[in-house]
Amino acid sequence: MNDRGWDEDDTRPYFFLSYAHTPKAGARGAGDPNHWVRQLYRDLCEAVLQLTTVPAGAPVGFMDESMHQGELWAERLSQELATCRVFVPLYSPRYFNSVPCGQEWYAFTRRPVYPANIDSERTSGIVPVLWAPMSRYRLPKVASELQFNHAGFGPDYATEGLYALMKLTYFRSAYELAVHRLAARIVQVAEETVIPVGRPMDFNSLPSAFNVSAPTKQLRISVLSYHQGELPEDRSSDYYGAKRTDWHPYRPSGSPIAQHAVRLARQLGFQPTVHEFDDEAEAIIGGEATAPGLLLLDRWALRDERRRELVRRFDRSDATWVSVLEPWNLDDPECEERERELGELSDRILRITRRASRPSFLGATGGPPGLTTLDEFDDALPRAAMKAKYAFEGRTRAEPDDPPPPRPSLRDAFRRDAGPGPFGQDDHPDRDDGDEPGDGMAPVGGPHR
Repeated sequence: MNDRGWDEDDTRPYFFLSYAHTPKAGARGAGDPNHWVRQLYRDLCEAVLQLTTVPAGAPVGFMDESMHQGELWAERLSQELATCRVFVPLYSPRYFNSVPCGQEWYAFTRRPVYPANIDSERTSGIVPVLWAPMSRYRLPKVASELQFNHAGFGPDYATEGLYALMKLTYFRSAYELAVHRLAARIVQVAEETVIPVGRPMDFNSLPSAFNVSAPTKQLRISVLSYHQGELPEDRSSDYYGAKRTDWHPYRPSGSPIAQHAVRLARQLGFQPTVHEFDDEAEAIIGGEATAPGLLLLDRWALRDERRRELVRRFDRSDATWVSVLEPWNLDDPECEERERELGELSDRILRITRRASRPSFLGATGGPPGLTTLDEFDDALPRAAMKAKYAFEGRTRAEPDDPPPPRPSLRDAFRRDAGPGPFGQDDHPDRDDGDEPGDGMAPVGGPHR
């Protein structure tokens, strides 16, 4: 065994089959949705054996069937990705939404690729497979830059994808042709390239190779709250944990609100991450947006002067790509007692954001004073997340040196006729004249009643 965890006398697997695990359908008794991937893997191994001199008992390929998270699972994946000769990703819409698949791609492509001889032009060890048709989907940059001709696998394969060819008896001969030619391509790539064994990497810490090309698939969830060690004396610790991101406002319902938001965001197709607002605030205020965001705001935290000022600056920064959600559980006796006080405090600190809550998005009208139940939070999060996504997309498409023209204003027309007012042509920047709604996203839950 060498220092890379691989014995030089061992036979290296020809290929690593990378695919997105499909969850079971909701119906009871539903079959295994990954059955067809396993069948493809077995058929590929058999075909590669027929085309090579792999000895009996030696691994032909590798496919992760465990779906188990944990240290041993990550170590096994890392070992296989460091030793396999060819990487075979099964392209599908779910594949490019999968963080583990992006991590597998990243790990394999850290290894250098050399042509096996001077006449070879092969520069990649990746052999992609169209598991589902991808013509309607935009590939991530790393996949779109990969030059690969799928036409050789047959016209039905290119049109329908390999999954359809497996499932439908009508395409049986087309499936057998595609598998044979796919196996031949795997062997060809393995023989025309030299990809040295790499050092196993810490799989769980790897980035996804797909994230960088789709920032609006990301969602940065920021939490402004307390941890138990910094709570004011008049606030119960029952709703807080060791970290600020452990805030659990609807306890005993659900889970900590950030974890709950992550699950909802994933259902919308996002790849969410959780952060403390204290760590994110300066970047958001400075306009350093890398992805749309949600701010989960605990009104109790606004009693802290430093953090209250952070939120005030956030409100003035017009960071429309960050939507605000304010969980406020009226079944919590302390929240019920301080409802008016902390509601009015939130109104003052988020004054500009409040103004943006006037009807503008899907008929929103401001809503109740905070999200008083977990069901209300569940209803509000999709709208808030999509609003942030749209704002981020609009921001990244805008030309920074060519701002859009100002919207027509009846007030400006009167000023031109009547001359400057007591503050000149422009009102004080903090004055709320109330004649135009803003473009930002209000805290869903709106003004305090």
